[in-house]
Amino acid sequence: MDENKFLDQFIEVEIEAEKLLLGRHELVDIDRMRNGNREALTALRKRAKTTKTSVPSPFESLMKDIDPRPLVNEVCATCGHHNARESTLLMFPGTDTFATIPFHAAHTILEEDQARLDFDSKKLQSYVKEQSLILSEKGALSDRIGPGVLKSLVALTDKPKRDQCKILHEDGQKHARARKTVTREASR
Repeated sequence: MDENKFLDQFIEVEIEAEKLLLGRHELVDIDRMRNGNREALTALRKRAKTTKTSVPSPFESLMKDIDPRPLVNEVCATCGHHNARESTLLMFPGTDTFATIPFHAAHTILEEDQARLDFDSKKLQSYVKEQSLILSEKGALSDRIGPGVLKSLVALTDKPKRDQCKILHEDGQKHARARKTVTREASR
């Protein structure tokens, strides 16, 4: 393997490592937002004195009181019998702006945002797994790289000197030979 080919492969590994780390950072940010939304929804439920399961479903309320009232008395699972039009302060994500909106609208916005964040989180988790797999398939060098080394690879800015490239190249060849030897012995 010549020096240029080795450097090209090294650059490819570095790019994949950078994508992996960026995905992990985005995942952490989304988890922070999910936790904030969950805390806000819990606070709204406490304010309405409901839990996720404390408000009966429309079918249960229908079966309890069959009389001339409307057939289905829809009750929001979060609002319960709380005044849905009561003003609630809501801070919009990414801004320092508060808005006074009805209680029902506030928890509806938060629940929709929570569902979107859950979807984004699952999508990012699969992306991080995919990037990890791509990185591990890059060869002998990437199989031996830990998360700390990946961070240092992404942070590298200096151009390597020729002697350092030769040392890295020789180390890579030693690891490849050692792996071939272990594979041959295991197959016997």
